[in-house]
Amino acid sequence: MMYFVCDVFFVFKGGIYMKPNLVKSLSRHHKLTLFSFHSNTNAHNIGKFQTINDLPSATPTHSNIVKSGLSNDTFTTNNLITSYLKLLKIDHAHKLFDEMYHPNVVSWSLLMAGYVRLGQPNMALCLFHQMQGTLVMPNEFTFSTLINACSILANLEIGRRIHALVEVFGYRSDLVVCSSLIDMYGKCNCVDEARMIFDFMWVRNVVSWTSMITTYSQNGQGHLALQLFREFNHIRMNKPNHFMLCSAVTACASLGRLGSGKITHGVVIRLGHDASDVVASALVDMYSKCGCVSYSDKIFRRIANPSVVPYTSMIVGAAKYGLGTLSLRLFQEMVDRRIKPNGITFVGVLHACSHSGLIDKGLELFNSMNEKYGVMPDARHYTCIVDMLGRVGRIDEAYQLAKSVQVGSEDDALLWGTLLSASRLHGRVDIAIEASNRVIKSNQQVAAAYVTLSNTYALAGDWENAHNLRSEMKRTGVYKEPGSSWIEIKDSTYLFHAGDLSKCSQKREILSLLRELEGRMKERGHVGVTSGLVFVDVEEEAKEEIVSLHSEKLALAFGLLNTPKGITIRIMKNLRMCRDCHEAFKLISDVVEREFVVRDVNRFHHFKNGSCTCGDFW
Repeated sequence: MMYFVCDVFFVFKGGIYMKPNLVKSLSRHHKLTLFSFHSNTNAHNIGKFQTINDLPSATPTHSNIVKSGLSNDTFTTNNLITSYLKLLKIDHAHKLFDEMYHPNVVSWSLLMAGYVRLGQPNMALCLFHQMQGTLVMPNEFTFSTLINACSILANLEIGRRIHALVEVFGYRSDLVVCSSLIDMYGKCNCVDEARMIFDFMWVRNVVSWTSMITTYSQNGQGHLALQLFREFNHIRMNKPNHFMLCSAVTACASLGRLGSGKITHGVVIRLGHDASDVVASALVDMYSKCGCVSYSDKIFRRIANPSVVPYTSMIVGAAKYGLGTLSLRLFQEMVDRRIKPNGITFVGVLHACSHSGLIDKGLELFNSMNEKYGVMPDARHYTCIVDMLGRVGRIDEAYQLAKSVQVGSEDDALLWGTLLSASRLHGRVDIAIEASNRVIKSNQQVAAAYVTLSNTYALAGDWENAHNLRSEMKRTGVYKEPGSSWIEIKDSTYLFHAGDLSKCSQKREILSLLRELEGRMKERGHVGVTSGLVFVDVEEEAKEEIVSLHSEKLALAFGLLNTPKGITIRIMKNLRMCRDCHEAFKLISDVVEREFVVRDVNRFHHFKNGSCTCGDFW
């Protein structure tokens, strides 16, 4: 639609335009006046963009742009798109974008970034596909946005295609693009490719270093994360930011390296990042995973307004330490402060109930998840309930629940593996057979299923089937993960494997000390729990003389020989701690008057004065 206004202007539905033939006839003074009119109007609107903080204030600015004839000015429209995106009004931004006659690379990239920010990365990728059908060429901002979209989706295939385009368009040396690529490959578990990009970079900043450290930390390579963190600090190119410190702390947590964690905590304090909620939450998690719940609690209590993340870290940490009552108290405190729990929070609190024998409370919380808190139970929560029922001997109920849950193969293995362990504990061979078959069928944790079923047969006195299973494992080439434990002393880590001291310089001293401790335990009436354990619960050897060489006992003896009296010995283990070692550690803690903390694959055991925090319920 067109309306005649004067001899010079036409007003269209989309804006105001000057008649080209009449512009030529204007005097220089009139031309300057018109130019001044548009420039002043544009400057006024740009100033308005900076003050927009809600939709009502955006609407009149948008209206003024249309009236001023600037709706077809790409620069102005891009600023208005930015304002709508800042208000999270992606629909308004997209509608404005669709009305543009000539969107440029900034227009496309802004809208893509808006969708990524709002958690719709697929829309960003779709926009890029549309953009490829135009003459607009992508720039470094476009590529970094697209790579971030692939990171969120963990879509390696599309990520590699975008990487190829980065090479084609000549952005392989761009700092922001390369940092985004490192992050993307890290999220897709391609650590080597991320490192190749990092090594290729001629110039790096704190973001690129952080991306690489985070990649190592998130992919179970904490030792390399800490190594790179030390290298960054050594070159002194810049101070680490709170994101880098968070990744370094997370690496310490995954390794269970308390010494390194304390050193990193010192760096956090020195640089003034201890007030950051993100870093504080990571520290809470790190101290919990290193078996220092009291430290976690101190840091947690210093957070002015803790969110769901630090609360969940504390709840999970207390649960794994056997402090079920503390987990429940924290959960109630969180609810009283109107902080909504998430799925992980419930995994933590249900785990706490399971490992503390609080079955009624656990079932009550499980049944209230959706109705009261709006959290739908998933495979993790059902697994907790199966574990909870199995621990108190309600195997049939656990079995019926496991059969009724429909989950993916990986979750299915965890669910039925939990039931398999409970069946072994209570001698239910019938259910153990079905559970092991389910686990083996899922092609997950196959070796563990064979081992647990073999132990179940052995405990029931069915030695023929127990040995047949062992033969089947050898025939099919299924090998169980060997038991190993490690201990950190003076910032050095020492690794021990079950029954193997071949590489230890203190072999004689360790064996001598273990024999001495064995004698002192027998004086107190200790008899090793070895009957019926073909694989000794969690490790491959089967008799008393081999049980004494379980990896955690070797690590304990080494710790006793190389640490001063009064220092708590902390041991990490890759498998579940066996019952014999558990009983031995309790007695030894009383004999030598020392405290031991063992973190196995499931939880913490804190031994002191002849007892354990788990209360023998694990």
